[in-house]
Amino acid sequence: MNRILSSELAGHVGATVRLAGWVHRRRQLKSVAFLILRDRAGLAQVVVGEAARESLADLPEETVVDLTGTAVANPAAPGGVEVVDPTWTVLSGAAEPLPFDVYRPELRAGLPTLLDAAPFALRNARQRAPFELAAAGVAGFRSTLDGLGFTEVHTPKLVGYATESGANVFGVDYFGRKAYLAQSPQFYKQAMVGVFERVYEVGPVFRAEPHDTARHLAEYTSLDAELGFVQDHRDVVRVIREVFAGMIGTMADRAGAALAAADLTLPDVPAELPTVHFADALDLVGRATGEDLTGEQDLAPAHERWLSAWAEREHGSEWLVVEGYPTAKRAFYTHPDPDRPGYSRGFDLLFRGLELISGAQRLHRYADYVDAITARGEDIAPYASYLEFFRHGMPPHGGFAIGLERFVARLTGAANVREVTLFPRDLHRLTP
Repeated sequence: MNRILSSELAGHVGATVRLAGWVHRRRQLKSVAFLILRDRAGLAQVVVGEAARESLADLPEETVVDLTGTAVANPAAPGGVEVVDPTWTVLSGAAEPLPFDVYRPELRAGLPTLLDAAPFALRNARQRAPFELAAAGVAGFRSTLDGLGFTEVHTPKLVGYATESGANVFGVDYFGRKAYLAQSPQFYKQAMVGVFERVYEVGPVFRAEPHDTARHLAEYTSLDAELGFVQDHRDVVRVIREVFAGMIGTMADRAGAALAAADLTLPDVPAELPTVHFADALDLVGRATGEDLTGEQDLAPAHERWLSAWAEREHGSEWLVVEGYPTAKRAFYTHPDPDRPGYSRGFDLLFRGLELISGAQRLHRYADYVDAITARGEDIAPYASYLEFFRHGMPPHGGFAIGLERFVARLTGAANVREVTLFPRDLHRLTP
């Protein structure tokens, strides 16, 4: 007999069915006993008769069983159907009790305990919900960009030079040579614009930054995209708007159970993302707070929170693009703003008070790269293979990157990005 899922029971009322999954909970009442079975689709209620009641003691929570019985209608059961007259086989036993009860609506344990026991904590629907949302979000990212003519690429994570700065990379021995874990696919996705025009990648990136904060990780999942033949960075922003609409739409379509488990409502994405220039953003914050922000080159976290609140008040939007960051603060490959010397065509997207995206129009001419690197007092030799991309015809282009875990943390209201990271890697944690 083929196995069915708990969600399929309603289509088999009156028939003998076979289920398989985990013992989610046992309930012993005076007149009846229940076994709640959990599988990937949900929960099934199994009525255990008098003859089998004692054997429930041998089925502690999280035991894996293969179970056969008859499906009968019962409006009080999950999905309106339960299974009676069961027989079962234990496929795998559960050893010592876990430090929490998986069946509870919320797990009663601290974050270190939940992270140490992640393979079991994530069996809880509420704990698992952010990861189901992340999976749906990535599917929406891919399908949206596929629909916009992008090609998915997969670039190396072992590289011969640092993308940004050698101080923030993990060095590894590569057959006797020095190599690094990639900080981003930046150089490679730019190169592929010269091949496909529009590319994206979903993959890990590594940052050897000794931050011990609630929003930093040493390894995270980056959703990267790069597109050619842009007029300026605003073409990139328009794609970002479509991407988030697609990601959130796919979450709504595919992750309804996760949204219910986490008690979440997804945000609206406006037809056009409200935008403010960096200089104007500083002026707004300074006038509101009384701070002297003259000469500031970046926004502090408190400024990002203030600007997000301002965008919600003034534009009814939880999203805000801050464009025109100072050139000196952005990567050397960022295109300067020809109309405002000292400022760039780089931008950040703020969401609910936090920087979610950094993006920009990039330089696309070889000579401009040489000038930009030497102007910063750096040697062009380490970038020779990268600069070669621009000697043979590269279109004007730009791109962006989304930190998946940071986005999901803001969606779910998680206080710490580790709550929504599968086996996080940070300053202290390398296992499990």
